[in-house]
Amino acid sequence: MSKGTLFIISAPSGAGKTSLVQALIEMTDSLQISVSHTTRQPRQGEEHGVNYFFVAQDEFMQMLNSHLFLEHAQIYDNYYGTSQKWLTEQLNAGIDIILEIDWQGAQQIRRLKPDSVSIFILPPSRTALEERLHNRGKDSEAVIAQRLQGAMNEISHYVEFDYLVVNDDFSQALKDLQTIIYSQRLTQIAHAPKLEEMLEELLN
Repeated sequence: MSKGTLFIISAPSGAGKTSLVQALIEMTDSLQISVSHTTRQPRQGEEHGVNYFFVAQDEFMQMLNSHLFLEHAQIYDNYYGTSQKWLTEQLNAGIDIILEIDWQGAQQIRRLKPDSVSIFILPPSRTALEERLHNRGKDSEAVIAQRLQGAMNEISHYVEFDYLVVNDDFSQALKDLQTIIYSQRLTQIAHAPKLEEMLEELLN
């Protein structure tokens, strides 16, 4: 069995990453989002092992000190981390994994897993990005300005990624993402193990 691929997906706030990734998961077999460990409390409707692995802070710090996380981050008062063991098990089972992470985390993952494939999602324009941030209707002007500045910083790192997808038309961006997934599955290193019997028969 060929191993799965780790796909790193990053995007600035307002680029539409979450909606695209959710739609991509729903329409693509053997593809799932990485399930992180977190110390925050579950929100309504969230399930342990599906949305996150919810753990106490003491357990998280134990795992961290034992170097069990591929990457980790502290966001406000909560910790988040990607379990190396869980990720390896999924990839060894032939499942492709999507890891949604910012550019700094992406740098860290690429160093540790150079065979990963990185994708950066871009908004079509600065104006469109500003409109999307305003249309959320839940942030103050100060917060929007802060998010926009953060987005510009995030976008400046686009050159570090393998693929760029522009989310102008949602359907087209979704097709582009699925094309990247499928093309990776057809590389020799990924596809040849599935064709072992056929290749043996052809060569003999």
